Amino acid sequence: MAPQINYSSAASKRPLSEPRPSSSVLLLSPQNQVLLLHRVQTSTSFASAHVFPGGNLDPFHDGAIPAVGSPDRHQDGLAYRLGAIRETFEETGILLAKKNGELVNLSIEERDAARKKIHGNQTSFLDWCASLGAEPDTDGLVPFTRWITPAINPKRFTTQMYLYLLPLTRNNMPSEMLIPTPDNGVEHTTALFAPAQTFLSRASANSIILFPPQAYLLRLVSIIFSSTAASPEEGPLHLASQREKLLAFISSVPTAETEKGKQHETALIPWSDKVMSPHTLFVRKSDNRVVLALDKPGPELKDSERGGDWARVVLVNFGKGGPTNVEIRGREEVLEEERESKTDEQKL
Repeated sequence: MAPQINYSSAASKRPLSEPRPSSSVLLLSPQNQVLLLHRVQTSTSFASAHVFPGGNLDPFHDGAIPAVGSPDRHQDGLAYRLGAIRETFEETGILLAKKNGELVNLSIEERDAARKKIHGNQTSFLDWCASLGAEPDTDGLVPFTRWITPAINPKRFTTQMYLYLLPLTRNNMPSEMLIPTPDNGVEHTTALFAPAQTFLSRASANSIILFPPQAYLLRLVSIIFSSTAASPEEGPLHLASQREKLLAFISSVPTAETEKGKQHETALIPWSDKVMSPHTLFVRKSDNRVVLALDKPGPELKDSERGGDWARVVLVNFGKGGPTNVEIRGREEVLEEERESKTDEQKL
């Protein structure tokens, strides 16, 4: 059963727990497709959902983790980057580490043996990389928002999201993988590279489960990336151009499109630095979907100058099976629809 995340009045509640540091990676294939993992139904977090590779930080592997109350606790940093690379390797077998300027290639036997050792804490991730003469490619990770679980949830995370672009020249990446996980399939079953819009369409049809952070980031990527294939002649140039546009988008401001949105202070925070702790604005009468605002960074950062995205909201139904009917929309448009709906009601 998926965790029941309660977003109601989250911004004003006293936290039930301290958010646990974690990292996640939006990994792009050489064809600019996104990798999602399908979590099993019995998973302890995000059961049955499609998620990006990632997980909790571990001091044994990732080094010193910023302490509770430290300004660095909710900032991009080395521990978050190492955790993201380690978890990606443990969960997918894709090693984001370089030797002599190139990503390391391992045999299947080497890869899976290492994944089990690292997952079982038989060796630290950094020591194992050093034994290969390789270093984790922490510089290749591009910060792409942070998400803090609402305060009224007992199980909370402060998750640094990253973007990583696999080299366009790496042509040995399968589109779909049956992954022999180091935990023997306790958490994940399969992994799939597909266009961002494909996952959004499947979620819209409720054939897969996407939680708000995944849906939000996939939506941003889908704005930049077209699912239309380029011709063989322009393929590499087309893919490189898409990547340049995405990287420029992540670092650009303002992040809003309407005049009112541009005037909000969060519009001057680039996607790389945004911090989102979703909270409920209202529940729509038309379809009973919760409207989640993304502008606030959560109680831990309440008095800071940090924030998320005022201009966009998430529409979603929450049930025992997890979120359904997830959609990313403009805040002003959704509020206008609600006003019109109430006006029509009053006329009846």
